[in-house]
Amino acid sequence: MNIIQALNLACPIDGDSLECREKQFVCGNGHVFDIARQGYVNLLPVQYKRSKHPGDSKAMVSARAEYLNAGHYEPVARKLAETAFAQIDADKETSFMDAGCGEGYYFDYLFNYLKGTNACNDVSFVGLDISKAAIAAAAKRNRQITWVVGTNRRPPLISASVDIVLCVFGFQSFQGFHKILKAGGRVILVEPGPQHLKELREIIYTDVRKNVPPDLSHLEGEGFSLLDRQSLQYTTGLIDCGQIKKLLMMTPHFYRAGRQGRESAAQVTKLDVTVDVVFRILERE
Repeated sequence: MNIIQALNLACPIDGDSLECREKQFVCGNGHVFDIARQGYVNLLPVQYKRSKHPGDSKAMVSARAEYLNAGHYEPVARKLAETAFAQIDADKETSFMDAGCGEGYYFDYLFNYLKGTNACNDVSFVGLDISKAAIAAAAKRNRQITWVVGTNRRPPLISASVDIVLCVFGFQSFQGFHKILKAGGRVILVEPGPQHLKELREIIYTDVRKNVPPDLSHLEGEGFSLLDRQSLQYTTGLIDCGQIKKLLMMTPHFYRAGRQGRESAAQVTKLDVTVDVVFRILERE
């Protein structure tokens, strides 16, 4: 694979194409967006924010990075990379966007996986997340990927300029995805399966229910068709109390569990956790 610079960023104010000029992105109407010293660009206008600091906090980002770097979700990253590679058309330029990329673990894994293949495609990468803390961490992980603070509802990319959107345990906005995807472009969703983290959930909740991935049948009337569905299940092996704490903190369960649930989790010294993940591929018609 030949990694190329992403040239499909768009001004979040007027939608005009952005041009990189030294340490800034500039649109034809004169809107200017500085590239932060860490290497990312903030394309999230204040009017699109629902809070002062939207998205994951620094503590959540740090916990996720440490847990993922330990390799507990490496099988998920590997299957995602294999799935994404299978969607690439041979000898054609491919543009990726990771919608809700977090601190960049999965996108960086895909980047390195594709670099190791013998394919001759030109490939560009845009990682998007609403959390500035997450994007700053992602920019430290891989400087060759274009990292952007922005929202999945209004992705700051040129219309019909993306071939493949990844959304890994993230917020899904199919209206936003539809706008930026080319005709025939793909969305790869990675979502919790029925048994995902069941051992942890049994500790922090009194009533444990199976995770059910959302029904996507309504999307057939919104320009998408479901192409494939696959599952991945395995157990992490015993993880210690420090890893349990990081796992809980990096998920929505940290807030849903409440104080009592968090205290119960803090008493556990070792835990073997089930990872149950569903991969679904949709095509923009």
